[in-house]
Amino acid sequence: MTRKIWVFDTTLRDGEQVPGAKLNLREKLGIARQLKRLKVDIIEAGFPSSSAGDFNSVKEVAKKVGNTDDIMITALARAVKSDIDAVYNSIKYAKRPLIHMVLGTSNVHVEKKFGKSKDQILDIGVEAVKYAKTLLPDVQYSTEDASRSDFEYLWSTIEAVVKAGATMINVPDTVGYADPEEFGHLIYRINERLRNLNDSVILSVHCHNDLGMATANTLAAVKNGANKVECTINGIGERAGNASLEEVVMAIKTRPDAYNAHTDIVTREIMNTSRMVSEFMGLDVQVNKAITGENAFAHSSGIHQDGLLKSRDTYEIIDPKDIGLEDMELVLTARSGRHAVRAAFERLGINQFEDAEFEEVFESFLELADVKKEVYSHDLYVIVENYYKKRHKEGEKANSYSDYFYELLDLQVIDNTKFPSASVELKKGDQFMKGNAVGSGPIDALYSAIIDVCDLDIKLIQYDIRSVSRGKEALGKVQIQVEYEGEKFIAKAFDTNILRSSAYAYINAINSIIAESIIPKAENI
Repeated sequence: MTRKIWVFDTTLRDGEQVPGAKLNLREKLGIARQLKRLKVDIIEAGFPSSSAGDFNSVKEVAKKVGNTDDIMITALARAVKSDIDAVYNSIKYAKRPLIHMVLGTSNVHVEKKFGKSKDQILDIGVEAVKYAKTLLPDVQYSTEDASRSDFEYLWSTIEAVVKAGATMINVPDTVGYADPEEFGHLIYRINERLRNLNDSVILSVHCHNDLGMATANTLAAVKNGANKVECTINGIGERAGNASLEEVVMAIKTRPDAYNAHTDIVTREIMNTSRMVSEFMGLDVQVNKAITGENAFAHSSGIHQDGLLKSRDTYEIIDPKDIGLEDMELVLTARSGRHAVRAAFERLGINQFEDAEFEEVFESFLELADVKKEVYSHDLYVIVENYYKKRHKEGEKANSYSDYFYELLDLQVIDNTKFPSASVELKKGDQFMKGNAVGSGPIDALYSAIIDVCDLDIKLIQYDIRSVSRGKEALGKVQIQVEYEGEKFIAKAFDTNILRSSAYAYINAINSIIAESIIPKAENI
């Protein structure tokens, strides 16, 4: 039986301390409910003494999310009575409330931050724990800046607060100073003594990412006896952020041989949670970030694609479905190899090429990929059609795939405070069509005008825009996710005009739907 690792999520407290990431009550409750679906063990809902608004939001999370026995709700306090009272009065509505307090133990904190002696700080911590225990049975004590503390003083503090009644001891690497080997050794020494002192006390770690080692330090601590990890979704947090929940959890799940441990996290909810936090906080996830990054399961290298098509485990150690994704994404670019491109054609039912024919088609693919950056399924159909038009053989019917796909010819968008409107002109085969619509904003009007022509019941799930180059002629990248008949489609586009790139992305999504859902059902193709 492997050891259970508790997961303490501090996205709503430490994560919200990111500049510009302030959440309203509705958003906090939404994230808290999603964290409950993710099945974290503890939610740290905020810092209630900081403001009346934060106090109220912690209280609402305690009432509406902490109303069952399967999750603990906590909030942060400094080791002072007024802070502890604020935590207690905001979390007491939860079925399983926990008071969490923090006090520094390093010389720089004791001497420069507090201007007191070590004995004075230790006494303050002990009295704070004793007071908190009069309010609730579960109390966590965090030894701030533990990784830069004198070990014997750090241990004296831990020993004293455990004897005063602390039920959880948290050891933070507050400024991301530690490296995995030394942090693991620190936790090993503390764990060895703590087990002899009181083996019912939970040993926890809280690591920051200033040197890029938060996840590594957290996992080193797990190896050395920590049985609770404090993390945030997408690794958000002050400065360089915190240990990333999804990275820590998936490392433990993927490498049971290394950690001999497990969590109760429902990993299929990871992507839903990541996207919600990113959207509500307005913080994009780094595209190449482990687990939740846009490119984490996207493969464009020809060598990688070839290996993956032969056996998934050549370049994938995690099944994308385990974190809530549909599947791996083989991105067709100019770097894609013949094997990946041929497999993409075959998936569309186009497998009639002789080797010499495919070489000509592949050259056309590379020419298009150099221009478009990424090639979609509907592009492959058009490549095939153009190939047969060019090399039409006697008695062989030339396919008319382009009759199914839309092409943007022109657009006009008018933005104003009352009636944002848009007009588009599209081409489909030999047909020229115009659409007009108003919307709540320019993009809504633009997409409504496109749907006015295409007449598909599409739901826009996600819309992201970012600059991928510099200067006033910067290239804007738009990525969208849409849903059609229960299936999700992702599409992207690049242009110096963001309205045009938005339209291209939407039309790419529509053409992908046609390629995947409509053409296979058509007759005589």
